[in-house]
Amino acid sequence: MLTRIREVRKAKGLTLHDVAARCTPPTTAQTIGRLETGTRTVSVGWLNRIAAALGVEAADLVTLPDRFELPVAALISADGAAAPRKPITLLPPTPASTMVGIIVEVTQGDYRAGDALWAERLEPETFGRAINRDVLVPRPVGRFAFGRLVATEGGRVQLLPAASGARQLVLDAPWIAVVRQLVRSL
Repeated sequence: MLTRIREVRKAKGLTLHDVAARCTPPTTAQTIGRLETGTRTVSVGWLNRIAAALGVEAADLVTLPDRFELPVAALISADGAAAPRKPITLLPPTPASTMVGIIVEVTQGDYRAGDALWAERLEPETFGRAINRDVLVPRPVGRFAFGRLVATEGGRVQLLPAASGARQLVLDAPWIAVVRQLVRSL
């Protein structure tokens, strides 16, 4: 079984130490390095621990025969486009169980009509993690508010809607969903 642990780790911008510390229970960077390189056999248990530490599914860490991988052809930097020094592949997005979807029907703010947004649900005690981010807030009778979260106090949020000229809203929210992923067809 070929693993893609190193590829996924680097795509997430994490060091061996970062992954080792995120494992439950924590392990050493040396152990993660050995598992990445194949010096040590990767069991299903280790695969699940590392996947949880990286925030991906265990299947994303192994090469499967029926899965197409998207190779990276170029990296675009201030100097222009250049081929990567080593082969890189892009990871497909995978929704977590706490995600909800949002479809933009009318262009507003940073979002164009047709954009699909993936948002992570947060409980009131973690609302502060979404300050200055775009969020979806449930309102009574199946309605919602969408905009930039400006402040929060307990279960109450202050929201600046994305629509031009809209007034700030102050709402009581049982949960909010912070935008984590934008999917846009060109």
